[in-house]
Amino acid sequence: MQQDSLTQKLGLALRAARSANGWSQERFADSISMHRAYYSSIERGEKNITVGTLAKVAAGLGVRPHQLLRDAGF
Repeated sequence: MQQDSLTQKLGLALRAARSANGWSQERFADSISMHRAYYSSIERGEKNITVGTLAKVAAGLGVRPHQLLRDAGF
């Protein structure tokens, strides 16, 4: 599987989790002290995020990182 496909699938899983909570990208990014443009690029699958960033996003969503990976199909 190509890296682009992996990051895109994870981005879609993050978007779904955020949307399920009714948060805008801006509101969510602010809540985890991340710039909205950077978070948006993660959701679009343009950034290959670190494990630390995944943990930060997961904590903001109130889930564990492995749940997001599972939702992305990993």
